[in-house]
Amino acid sequence: MKRDDDYIRELLFAAEAEDDPHVIAVKTLGADQEEVRRIYHIDLLSDAGLMVETGKGVFRLTNQGHDYIEAIRSDTVWKKTKEGAQAVGGATLNMMKDMAIAYLKKEAAEKLGIQF
Repeated sequence: MKRDDDYIRELLFAAEAEDDPHVIAVKTLGADQEEVRRIYHIDLLSDAGLMVETGKGVFRLTNQGHDYIEAIRSDTVWKKTKEGAQAVGGATLNMMKDMAIAYLKKEAAEKLGIQF
């Protein structure tokens, strides 16, 4: 299965929007393809340190996960991040996070007149 960065963004926003900080992603027999995709991408978020497993199939966002959400909240920053990844022929999830934070810092520097 191929990683879908737009889907990862959606999952992060959905996790943040919930009142309960825990996301359930339990692998079950007979899970439909959409649930398999969801669980796979949550596992990728965990691999990258953006979510952490707190119990069997129970995850929560990490501080790094929240930082990434803040960086990619802006559609402009998200678009630039994806374009940057395409320009170099692809990027790891951690590179995507680093690029998004760099674009957000640049945007903030321009608007606030300060350097980071």
